[in-house]
Amino acid sequence: MKALFNCLYSQLLLSVIILMMTMGCTSIPSKVDPDFHKSGTKLIAVLPVNNHTNDAKAAQILREKVFNELYFKGYPKIPLELIDAKLSKVYEGYADYKRENLSPKAVGELLGVDAVLYATLHECSTSFTYVYAPIHVSVVFELRSAKTGGTLWSSRYGTVKRNYGLSREQLEMESYQAYEPAIQEVVDKAMKTLPDFPDPVT
Repeated sequence: MKALFNCLYSQLLLSVIILMMTMGCTSIPSKVDPDFHKSGTKLIAVLPVNNHTNDAKAAQILREKVFNELYFKGYPKIPLELIDAKLSKVYEGYADYKRENLSPKAVGELLGVDAVLYATLHECSTSFTYVYAPIHVSVVFELRSAKTGGTLWSSRYGTVKRNYGLSREQLEMESYQAYEPAIQEVVDKAMKTLPDFPDPVT
């Protein structure tokens, strides 16, 4: 009887795992301004992440990955330290800034950029059960023109990294290792829809 119970339990657990593996990513289609390539967007400033979680490290990792992805898409690098240094001189409490207090026009005038990229981290969490520990990451991106304040591009993407283990220690290790890749996946998927740096006119 015990052997039969173990067999049925294993089959049930396997079925649950397979089902959960088929459910991983959720996204809302990205939107790109039809006149994006006419906007002259070449210099983009990546502001600190608007963090709705308790994980400050995740927000920093997200910002750095967005910064790097822009470079891979051909956009010049504007050092994050330079952005923070200049804005902190103007905006009191800049480290804990509120997004609405930093308009793209104001940032554009101060930094001399064409657009400002805002990222909002809505979720970055891990929950533990007996043999299962999913990591949830959800981010909203918005690129706004420093000239008009209008939205040039926006995207929302969420993912779930599934981790399985036979002990709490194993689950914690698996979750720790999947933490950064989950953020990277969100950035890769969302930023893929952002137009590349415009090719020079020949």
